[in-house]
Amino acid sequence: MNMFDAQHSRFATFGVISKIPGELIDRVWFIIDNDLRGLVPLDNLLKFKLINNGGSVSIHFSQQGLDTAMAFDQDIEYQDGYPDMLLAYDDGDIQTILLPEEANEH
Repeated sequence: MNMFDAQHSRFATFGVISKIPGELIDRVWFIIDNDLRGLVPLDNLLKFKLINNGGSVSIHFSQQGLDTAMAFDQDIEYQDGYPDMLLAYDDGDIQTILLPEEANEH
């Protein structure tokens, strides 16, 4: 099964929506679709770190078992209230961006 097929339903949790702008959520989906799929084999759980890179957001991706880590600089201003990490989860049907503490609740 191909993880993170762009044709499946996609959501972000309330926790994510309340902490980062929709544009940044869209950028994570864009990175998955255009920069990661087909380049690296994707697990059903992806981890993205949000880094302050000189006042702008940089989205860092790494995955256990891969020798490669990638950073994607964004033209979005970094805010102190942004979470350190986002998760993207694909259950095979529905894909969700969530906070690590939300994943621990389930």
